[in-house]
Amino acid sequence: MTARCSLPQRRPHETFQFKHWDQAYTIGLGRDLVGDVREVFINTGKTGTQMEVLARDSAVLLSLALQYGVPVEDMARAITRDATGKPSGPIGALLEKIAADEEATVARAVGDLE
Repeated sequence: MTARCSLPQRRPHETFQFKHWDQAYTIGLGRDLVGDVREVFINTGKTGTQMEVLARDSAVLLSLALQYGVPVEDMARAITRDATGKPSGPIGALLEKIAADEEATVARAVGDLE
């Protein structure tokens, strides 16, 4: 089994708003010192609702998968999709956003090296 990535006590963190299924979410992403996403926080703004519980539990599972080295792209591809190929749920949409952001970061870094 792969070892779980330990995170430093102080680490980069960003928050942003996200909307899916007409539900607003506040997303928090914690990064390791290299800049890879290693933890996810999801807040629906409605404490105690089923949506909030599902969002929070999904964030915990995403965080654990990321800390054990599961690539974001693999999780994004595994998520249920609708007939048009878009993610059916908010977790899939969030994973696609994270994957796209990581791809853009790598492209910028490569461009800086050239």
